[in-house]
Amino acid sequence: MTDKKNKKETVICRCQDITLEEIEKAIDSGITDPEELKRFLHLGMGPCQGRTCGQLVTRILARKTGKSTSEIKSTSTRPPLVSVPIKELLGGEDE
Repeated sequence: MTDKKNKKETVICRCQDITLEEIEKAIDSGITDPEELKRFLHLGMGPCQGRTCGQLVTRILARKTGKSTSEIKSTSTRPPLVSVPIKELLGGEDE
């Protein structure tokens, strides 16, 4: 297998199905901040909230930018949204 094929097939963010190739292309285009990568590619926005891919992305960023992993900020985490029944928003069944 060629190196290019491996990058296309290597999934880094399993929740969002984002490959190594997609991440490296985004970094090569100038997106080198973890928060920007998160917004651009939706890395770490799946059910695991980046617990699976967060460290991998940090290492990829470090390798591609020449920074150490300690220089790269971690992304902010937010709890996942939960659906709410409409009756809860209306004040219950009586209203």
